[in-house]
Amino acid sequence: MTEKPVRILPLVNDENRHFWEGGAEGELRFLCCDACSYYVHPPAPVCPECLGRELSPRAVSGRGVVHTYTVNHQPWIPGFDPPYVVAIVELEDQPGLRLTTNLSHCEIDAVSIGMPVQVCFEEIADDLYLPLFEPAAGAFEPAAGAFEPAAGADSPLPSARLHRPTPPKSARGMHAGLEGKAALTGIGQSQVGRRLNRDPMELTIDACLEAIADAGLRREDIDGLSTYPGSGITGAPGFTGAGVVEVQDALRLELNWFCGGPELPGQLGSVINACAAVATGLARHVLCFRTVWESTAQGGGRRAGIGAGGGGRFRASGNMQWTLPFGAASAAVWIAMMARRHFHEYGTTREQMAQIALNARRNAGLNPKAIYRDPMSLADYMDVRMISTPFCLYDCDAPVDGSTAVIVSAVDAARDLRRPPLRVEAVGSAIHGRPSWDQWDDLTTMALRDAGAMLWRRTALGPADVDVAELYDGFSFITMAWLEALGFCGQGESGDFIADGKRIALDGELPLNTHGGQLSAGRLHGYGFLHEACVQLWGEGGERQVGGDPRVAVAAAGGGPLGGCLLLSRS
Repeated sequence: MTEKPVRILPLVNDENRHFWEGGAEGELRFLCCDACSYYVHPPAPVCPECLGRELSPRAVSGRGVVHTYTVNHQPWIPGFDPPYVVAIVELEDQPGLRLTTNLSHCEIDAVSIGMPVQVCFEEIADDLYLPLFEPAAGAFEPAAGAFEPAAGADSPLPSARLHRPTPPKSARGMHAGLEGKAALTGIGQSQVGRRLNRDPMELTIDACLEAIADAGLRREDIDGLSTYPGSGITGAPGFTGAGVVEVQDALRLELNWFCGGPELPGQLGSVINACAAVATGLARHVLCFRTVWESTAQGGGRRAGIGAGGGGRFRASGNMQWTLPFGAASAAVWIAMMARRHFHEYGTTREQMAQIALNARRNAGLNPKAIYRDPMSLADYMDVRMISTPFCLYDCDAPVDGSTAVIVSAVDAARDLRRPPLRVEAVGSAIHGRPSWDQWDDLTTMALRDAGAMLWRRTALGPADVDVAELYDGFSFITMAWLEALGFCGQGESGDFIADGKRIALDGELPLNTHGGQLSAGRLHGYGFLHEACVQLWGEGGERQVGGDPRVAVAAAGGGPLGGCLLLSRS
């Protein structure tokens, strides 16, 4: 007899009790608006369709289809032994009503997108039932009484509404923004490496002091600080190494403005905030920094797992209660399901996606700071162990220790500094879809879609003007999503765009991740891409320097429901 996996349990309260205890009566229950019959998941105190405040639990049919899935091979949770399937099931009761789950009574090789499934329950604690799904015969039609828009409504449901990029404006000056008022004037980076066993604050100060000197500033000139995600953030070991308070005190800075926190449009949201601060006169020179020490903190060199089993005291709450009980403990799992959906809809292949990793490794071979510099072939890529299909080991970024800093200055304060300022031509920070990994309207895209569209609405430049692109590669597919979001190719066309690797090579039409990205140079968590964009525009890339005197670069970071980007030019 196969043993049940050791699951992390949710923290049950009055808000979610209907979901986790409904299985006792064989019912899958969601909150439902009493006024318009719209299902609300995850639970919230208001209906997003009619703003009704009277919501009550209601059972759904329990029937649906597999919207996307991944086969996880990584042992994230002790006792939850791989391989196992994590799926997103879309229920028949309402367009876009989805939940993350596992499939039961089904061979892994038999799983497919669009497969009809029905709910079944597993009791995982007293009066606590996990909704799993098993194959069901036949196709499903919307159930009687399923939600329909009110009479006369002229728009689809919020969860089903697709947002498409808006064409770029033909001229600047159509908005009163920060563009033209902010510039990058200096960069700094500490030692970068695997298991350096150095104090993360020491790494942070190294990068910050180097950036200040690089700009030709004095410590006394810095009147702003900005970082992501700040200190005191729980999560993967070593995810953050310093916050605003620690750096201000260590350097005895006199600040007029500061900001640090995780609820931003990706890691570069902290730099976008700094641009807004100098554009509005809140500060003149803002020191922005990001520090990680994941490699040392994780010790053994592998990704950190979840140490608490189903019998421990830990209980998942907030958004994690909808993923951790199903073994979906990492962005590797969540984004793999997005990649799988893209593969399904557009015919994307692993051989195509491999070009992101192969290109990164080629470029890393020319970067003396890169972690992985040995040549890698397509055969090497295809033969390595899987993490969460379709991702293999080489699709996942490499945890490192290191800190990166940049100086954002007001343009009028940047003219007489040591470096020619890099003007911030435009920023993208928008998110129009739901801020969710599994409830996003189009899982072949991410929040990057909205951030990328916003970027081009704020400038007369377009994708054809970009000389170098530094696009986040926490996982290979995220870079492909950024290529589409920023209009370098059409939606669904990134596989073909990168198919032979020539377009994205150092001598190609769009040199991509010229330092090796996070896949090979190391996971500096977003800031490394902005640092490299500056290196290229200042012509200091050494062997990896892009030819042709690059003058425009885009740097982008984030994935899933987070994304931010900046367009820089050397005026």
